[in-house]
Amino acid sequence: MSDQSGPATTPTLAIGIDIGGTGIKGALVDVATGELMSERLKVPTPKGGEPADIVAEVATMVEAFGDSTGRVPIGVCFPAVVINGHTMSAANVSKRWIGLPAETLFEKTLGRDITFVNDADAAGVAELHFGAARGKRGLVIMTTLGTGIGSAFLYDGVLIPNTELGHLEVDGRDAESRASFAAKERSRLSWRNWAKRLQRYYDTVEMLFSPSLIVVGGGVSKEAAEFLPFLHLRAPIVPAELRNNAGILGAAWLAARPRN
Repeated sequence: MSDQSGPATTPTLAIGIDIGGTGIKGALVDVATGELMSERLKVPTPKGGEPADIVAEVATMVEAFGDSTGRVPIGVCFPAVVINGHTMSAANVSKRWIGLPAETLFEKTLGRDITFVNDADAAGVAELHFGAARGKRGLVIMTTLGTGIGSAFLYDGVLIPNTELGHLEVDGRDAESRASFAAKERSRLSWRNWAKRLQRYYDTVEMLFSPSLIVVGGGVSKEAAEFLPFLHLRAPIVPAELRNNAGILGAAWLAARPRN
């Protein structure tokens, strides 16, 4: 995203778009307070998850927010490793995203600059500024437990992107293959038995990275009382607060932040 001329200022409003394998969500956000300033819109992700189809849905959603000036910053988060605006992986969407200059593709379609980020990174930023990690120093690790395991590192308020802790090798396997919420459902595990797998996973995370706080997100975070009490770690481990709005809020905040 290119810089604007003149002194750096932080816009109050930004549009956040959260693209997932099954749905696309978006809203106009007050990035000073974390409040949604519009209805949260949601549409199904087009079948097959092809780039052109998803970009078209996002363009329609952005138009619905009524930014006739084109000056409201836009942040888009997506389930992929994002390096220099390129999507280097693809989770539950078309493989055509792999290696795609996605940020440029969206900018050409929307006719304006955007900020394009990984979805777990956006959720972590949202929790840092508006949720469970507010005011926390040191290393905060956000993990999202869903179809896989997403992650975000935030050190003294600074995002360290593309950590992908779902792919840590634990006991010879990708951690998310045994410890994601989808793995719990596949194996029909009780909360207690799933927590045993989570304990092994978070023990490994803690051994390697020594976080000050671990935040657990994803849809299952609303059931945190069912499994977090079984976990025993050095660092506090707490449920995320923002749930389905986290990606929207984080993408919007990142789009609105001042550029050097």
